[in-house]
Amino acid sequence: MAEEKYEHKEVELKWQKYWAYNQIFKAIDQDKRPKFYAMDMFAYPSGDGLHTGHPRSYTATDIFARYYRMKGYNVMRPVGWDAFGLPAENYAIKKGVHPSQTTKDNIANFTRQVKAFGFAYDWDREVNTSDSNYYKWTQWIFKVLYDNGYAYQKEAYANWCSGCQTVLANEQVNDGKCDRCGTQVEQKKLKQWFFRIRILPKSCWKD
Repeated sequence: MAEEKYEHKEVELKWQKYWAYNQIFKAIDQDKRPKFYAMDMFAYPSGDGLHTGHPRSYTATDIFARYYRMKGYNVMRPVGWDAFGLPAENYAIKKGVHPSQTTKDNIANFTRQVKAFGFAYDWDREVNTSDSNYYKWTQWIFKVLYDNGYAYQKEAYANWCSGCQTVLANEQVNDGKCDRCGTQVEQKKLKQWFFRIRILPKSCWKD
């Protein structure tokens, strides 16, 4: 008896086309079913393609999204690109190409790769943070916070990478070095933006 061969590329492509055509993963507005929201951290389109960390984290969220959809929930799972930051700018400088072009090209490639994984995203809700239709709202939110005294500036120490010419979060510093370029990180006093955030006591939290 001849051994059967599983043609995974053929099978995967078949079902990916079926899901897309029938909009299986579309979140329905004003739906009466219980709601479940699942969102991954938007990828930085600042490289030639995805790395192993992308499918690793996206797979976990995908399991939750599919589980709740099978339980009868109206699942919203958008997909997006954090395209308006320093990683995208540094990539453009490295390539010697305008960031609007490198970002556009990288998003196209990332989209192709993500779709090949068959993740349960609602592509009608795709977000590109460098799109003016998106960032006009982040600017509006910031202005509301600023006008009401919740956004302010002051000097404070921060993790500074002279290689990337930017501040880093603590999670971006490994053994005292920048996790992007390996430059030794220093503590530098800089004028920065802050938000006034009031933490309520537990007695005020809702179950």
